[in-house]
Amino acid sequence: MMHIDSPRFGALEVEPSKIIEFPRGLPGFEDLKRFTLLHPDEQANALPSYFILQSVDDPAVAFHIADPARFGFNYEITLSDDDAAMIRLADPVAAAVVVMLVNEGGGVRANLNAPLVLNLEARLGVQHVFARLNYAVTLKDNSS
Repeated sequence: MMHIDSPRFGALEVEPSKIIEFPRGLPGFEDLKRFTLLHPDEQANALPSYFILQSVDDPAVAFHIADPARFGFNYEITLSDDDAAMIRLADPVAAAVVVMLVNEGGGVRANLNAPLVLNLEARLGVQHVFARLNYAVTLKDNSS
C-alpha cells in the first residue's frame, strides 16, 4: 500500500494496482505522472456524480472528474497512433472518457475541450486536447 497525505482528503491508502499512469503527465502538470481515482462518500448504492483524480506524486494536486454523459455530452475521439500506443489501447471498449470539472464563479463547468482517455485495463491515460471542438448545445424547452 502507498500512503498519501492529501491536504484536501486526509490520509489515503492506495494499492499500487489502483494507480493510473499518464506517461506525459497532464498539460500544466507534466511532472505528475501517477494518479488514483477516489470517489466521495455518497449513497451506498448510487453511482457517484463525480470522482477525484488524486495525484500520487504530489498530494496537493487533485482534480474533480466526471462522465461527460452527465452533462448530455458524448465524444467520438480518434486518438493518434502514438497516443493509442502510449496507453496500449488496442480495443476502444477498454477506454473510458472523462472530463475535468472546473469551479468558476460559484458554479461548476466541465472542460469539454480536453477530455481524459483512460485505458482501464492497462491503467494508462492521456489528456486529449482538441485544437477545435465542433459541438452544438441544445437547450431543452420545459415550458410545455
